[in-house]
Amino acid sequence: METTGENPLVRRSRSELVGPPVIEDFRRLSQFLLVYKFAVEELMTKLRILSEEFDFVHRHDPIEHITHRVKRPEAIMEKLRRKGLSPDLETIAEHLDDVAGVRVVCPFVSDVYGVREMLGRQHDVKILRTKDYIASPKPNGYRSLHLIVQIPVFLSDRVEHVKVEVQMRTIAMDFWATLEHKLFYKYDDQVPADFADELASTAAVAAQLDARMESLHRRLHR
Repeated sequence: METTGENPLVRRSRSELVGPPVIEDFRRLSQFLLVYKFAVEELMTKLRILSEEFDFVHRHDPIEHITHRVKRPEAIMEKLRRKGLSPDLETIAEHLDDVAGVRVVCPFVSDVYGVREMLGRQHDVKILRTKDYIASPKPNGYRSLHLIVQIPVFLSDRVEHVKVEVQMRTIAMDFWATLEHKLFYKYDDQVPADFADELASTAAVAAQLDARMESLHRRLHR
């Protein structure tokens, strides 16, 4: 794929595409991202089945809600630029783990690890990497369990093994992370000097709330 001049992977409408080579690049990118969409749908189906089955058997749903996304082409290109990587499909597939993402929000910390174990027992789900920011939070207080999983997508002529990033967290962790993101967006990263300390403090409060709710949950399910 051409890697000089105007980037062929920057998103544009079909009416703006000029010339067969650019149209072909657009089609290749569209098909490439479609496979990630299918991978997300496969994973979402698995998670919904686990949620409903666990709720029926144990009278407790370990998943509060699930969201998902596939990165926009311009966001993919910007990340490649920051990393100094070549803007071609092979590089994206090999080096970017978060083109497709699923966020799983659970009621309790034990549910986060429980869903992770159930997902890992699926014979066609391969967990490639795990980063446990619950056991070891980030310096700003961020807590979540991150997985990079590989999902098979069965197409008409082949099977594609696609990477999906899975973020798993409690309601309290999600509340903190969502508002932290909104605050930084509002300030455009120019935050007051004591902002980081306040954020870390509120993250600690959220962690304490998780611990207390987990304790109550265990008392009711002894």
